[in-house]
Amino acid sequence: MELNINNMKKLLLVSSFCLLTILSATGQEGMWLLSQIGQLDLAKKGLMIPVEKIYSPDQPCIANAILQLGGGSASFVSSEGLVVTNHHVAFTALQRASSVKSDFLANGFLAENRQAEISAPGYQARLMLSMKDVTSEVLAPTKDITDPVEKDKKVNEIIASLTEAVKEKESDQEAVVVSLYEGKQYIMYTYKIFKDIRIVYAPPSSIGNYGGEIDNWMWPRHTGDFSFMRIYVSPDGHGNEYNSGNVPYKPKVWLKVAQGDLDEGDFNFIIGYPGFTTRYRSSNSVAWNLSENYPFTVRNFKEIIALAEELTKDDPDGQLKVASLEKGLANTMKNFEGNIDGMKKTHFLQKKLDFEKEFLAWANSTPERKSKYADILAKEKAQYDILARTKERDNVFGILQGLSGTLAGVASQVYGVAREMEKPEEERQPGLTKDALNDFAEGLTYPYNDYYEPLDKALLLRALKMAEALPAEQRITGVDILLNGAGMTPEKWVDEAYRTSKMKDPEFAKSLIGKSVSEIDKTGDPFVALAAAIYPMSEEITDITRSFGANVTALRKDYLEALYEWKGSALYPDASGTIRFTWGPVKGYKPADAVWYYPFTTLQGVIDKNTGEEPFDAPARLVKLAESKDFGRWVDPDLNDVPVAFLNQCDITGGNSGSPVMNAKGEIIGIAFDGNWEAMTSNWQYDYALQRCIVVDFRYVLFITEKYGKAGFLLQEMGVKN
Repeated sequence: MELNINNMKKLLLVSSFCLLTILSATGQEGMWLLSQIGQLDLAKKGLMIPVEKIYSPDQPCIANAILQLGGGSASFVSSEGLVVTNHHVAFTALQRASSVKSDFLANGFLAENRQAEISAPGYQARLMLSMKDVTSEVLAPTKDITDPVEKDKKVNEIIASLTEAVKEKESDQEAVVVSLYEGKQYIMYTYKIFKDIRIVYAPPSSIGNYGGEIDNWMWPRHTGDFSFMRIYVSPDGHGNEYNSGNVPYKPKVWLKVAQGDLDEGDFNFIIGYPGFTTRYRSSNSVAWNLSENYPFTVRNFKEIIALAEELTKDDPDGQLKVASLEKGLANTMKNFEGNIDGMKKTHFLQKKLDFEKEFLAWANSTPERKSKYADILAKEKAQYDILARTKERDNVFGILQGLSGTLAGVASQVYGVAREMEKPEEERQPGLTKDALNDFAEGLTYPYNDYYEPLDKALLLRALKMAEALPAEQRITGVDILLNGAGMTPEKWVDEAYRTSKMKDPEFAKSLIGKSVSEIDKTGDPFVALAAAIYPMSEEITDITRSFGANVTALRKDYLEALYEWKGSALYPDASGTIRFTWGPVKGYKPADAVWYYPFTTLQGVIDKNTGEEPFDAPARLVKLAESKDFGRWVDPDLNDVPVAFLNQCDITGGNSGSPVMNAKGEIIGIAFDGNWEAMTSNWQYDYALQRCIVVDFRYVLFITEKYGKAGFLLQEMGVKN
């Protein structure tokens, strides 16, 4: 086979990225692919087991015990499918299972036996079975396509073909192909899917969410952020939906619980599912987020939270229904506030601009570089300028489709799928198959678990009034036509829609899936009418967004190539929602002049913060255990107290919540649950001095489970010795 010059260049570039990985292996920074950890020389850093014990594609390893669960991470801790994760990862399951009479958020939950374990509706867990480099399969068929949008479309078609082939072989398996280095490399991850997840033990929120939003992202921290769940499968091992005949899954590998001490400087590592980082983005992306995306999102979420609190203040049932929504919005809002604060304090945008000034000087220094790289950033800025033209409209449209209530959201999804299915197959969204429709129908029940009509109506009315207030050049035409045609104000339209709609019934919504657009239109449902009215603009915005994504990704790819040619320095892949490894010692930090944060907190700190009022409302039984020093075997010899949380230098981000933290022997010593306020810009940059991972100490998990929760049988199941 002949190898042309272009192919040779591609091979050299792939080789260059492999070299970059090797060069950067000496640094602590990075969320590493499991296939890369052999390059990190971990034995010299303190690891006491072979790296093959952590990850091996050919034999059982620790990675086989790690799960992606409910938007976070989790790990098997027994041979009977018992998993541990964060309380905030299990939060929605607890909320959906609760009622005013049985409030598992406020009171906690304990299943005294397997039969008493309760289903976690809407939760799925994914266990990685394999990871395979499919770069050549994805890129080879696109080598002659020059238009970024067409190339992106072809790539998505190829990816859909690869992933559908996996689903056809095993119905409880799925594959995901992820792009690394802005499309330089593609890896296909194959997962076993578990759909029967049950709650085993969760402490009350006064332990699991102690400190609430006040302490969120803060250190010192005293939150017992953990819950136990169990994975069930059919008797033949298939990942079926909930069924009383299902049995606990028996994993090949589960984590052993550490029984020893933990000290500052001890080696730690984490395996989990970090979301997405943006460490190689340019000043264009920084400026857009700092001035547009973050401030708008903070204002929007703050208003919605205030609305939810006002409408549920005298309604305990309503408070339960909106609890998960409020918690999710508050967490993101505080994260974005921290990013704004951190970027401004560190002059992050100016640092990017200064760096790019040097880059442009280098790029313009020779005719060859100038032709290849000098206009990359200007071209990228032009793409952001396109978004800026309609940002007011697009912001409101995003709310209309995403945060305007359950009924409007479900109708928009159902109608959008129907319109998509009527397109020729080659123009359809890749992966929209019959199985995908069935999965969509199955999942429609879960949004209704959180349905609270007063807030639902208020969210839709808010969105319509925001649309009504848009300037003339930014109108959402479908909304204008809908309201003007009916001769109604937003208030009247919303009242009439909620009075007459059948969309409140999830079975009605499910019945629409698979029907034609004309059949759905004939229902005359007002929410269907709204979805139909805004659909043309939804397509228009989708096309603009798709074009932006394809063009910017191509430019970012060129920028990464330029950075390597210029600096020849280490680049590791940004996090991509897939399984990653990170390591770092237990370590405190200096947040400000003359201030040092010790890396451990204790039960005494819980008592010191206790006011008796939420969110610092420690349960009376826990206070009594502390006052009587009934610590059992969980006292730390140096602290002379039960440790609650600790800090390490592991590099994590959203999605890592619930990830197991392990010691040098590969034993679980804690559960990652947060980052620190001083390093909120960690998705954009790693700060060795300030960035820390906040971990609930597993000794506190065991103390609460045994001494407070009276669930010592779970310790026995985990093999914890007396």
